[in-house]
Amino acid sequence: MITTPTEASSRDPARTGATALTVAVIGLFFLWGGITSLNDILIPKLKSLFVLSYAQAMLVQFAFFTAYALISVPAGNWIARLGYGRGIVLGLAIMAAGCLLFLPATAFAAFGAFLLALFVLAAGITVLQVAANPLIARLGDPATAHSRLTFAQAFNSLGTTLFPLLGAQLMLRGEVAEVHTLESSYGGIAALLLALCVGFWLVRDRLGRGRSDIEFAGSAALLREPRLAWGVVTMFLYVGAEVAIGSVLVNYLIQLHGVGVDVHDAGSFVSIYWGGAMVGRFLGAGLLRLFRPGLVLACAALGAAALAAFAAFGDGMPAAVAVLAIGLMNSIMFPTIFALAVEGLGERTPQGSGLICMAIVGGAIVPVAAGALADATRLSLGLLLPVACYLGIAAYGRFTSRQS
Repeated sequence: MITTPTEASSRDPARTGATALTVAVIGLFFLWGGITSLNDILIPKLKSLFVLSYAQAMLVQFAFFTAYALISVPAGNWIARLGYGRGIVLGLAIMAAGCLLFLPATAFAAFGAFLLALFVLAAGITVLQVAANPLIARLGDPATAHSRLTFAQAFNSLGTTLFPLLGAQLMLRGEVAEVHTLESSYGGIAALLLALCVGFWLVRDRLGRGRSDIEFAGSAALLREPRLAWGVVTMFLYVGAEVAIGSVLVNYLIQLHGVGVDVHDAGSFVSIYWGGAMVGRFLGAGLLRLFRPGLVLACAALGAAALAAFAAFGDGMPAAVAVLAIGLMNSIMFPTIFALAVEGLGERTPQGSGLICMAIVGGAIVPVAAGALADATRLSLGLLLPVACYLGIAAYGRFTSRQS
């Protein structure tokens, strides 16, 4: 929380009855989830265009998620000073700039330019996440923050479900090696983001002002709190596993025997993976009110590990169903890890949020490692790295469950 208790009570959207603002913030979860999931469609597109290996294609995720490592902690400090509303506007503006960089990248057909555009786009999403996650968590009773954040993340998953369907139609239509479809897709997203910038600027102060005297030093000192420190590690593992699986999903489904899908169909199936996360988050919002969040997290992680292991050694339709069902197990992980890790941070929540979002860099490192493992062995065995990640997540769930 970035205001004093007196200021918080007068400016808290929950107190002013600003339901429309709450809905608007939840809409941001939908938007950044959808844009992030387009990377799963972009990878096979660029792999074909530039004739890349799996490890090289994973540089898409490396460029995107490296932004979380570099921007998250500064973003936490910016938002502590600027306030949630201005932080959201800043994030949207940077995202729009990243989308606009796709236009020269497409014109010159340069892989490095695409990576730069993705980094800038992700930098904006990072700022947006650092602002929006704690903002949603504070809109109500702290005891139900896990459930409320999970509900908001369900709309994030709705975006990741719908955008790949649209992206497969726009970006994988015709010849996969065609590049001009990227220009229209990301140009349209940029226009939407700029419109949202204007809208949130008009209501910026209603989401809470920042403090000009906020103390920036010592964010790393928060890592002395075991719950937060292990939460950062766990978020690294979770995002790494989820992104690695989503990144290879199209190529994995194509190479399975007896499934018989082409690149366009496989791209559409990515929506099933993310759709499972959406359904699970709506259900999980209720489960987290009935059971200890740490216990729910541990069970979900063990289920994901079992499904990923089956997909690594299986084949045919059963393996396809298993890998797609991992999305359902993933559903409650991000919001639950986040809420468990920032519990009790109070006014240092923006800095804690920045540290946790920094751990999303797992989406840059784990997929590249999984791609290298796939190149050295076979594609399906690259899923063994996510298996190890899910086991680590289960351990954190057990750890926090014992503390409850």
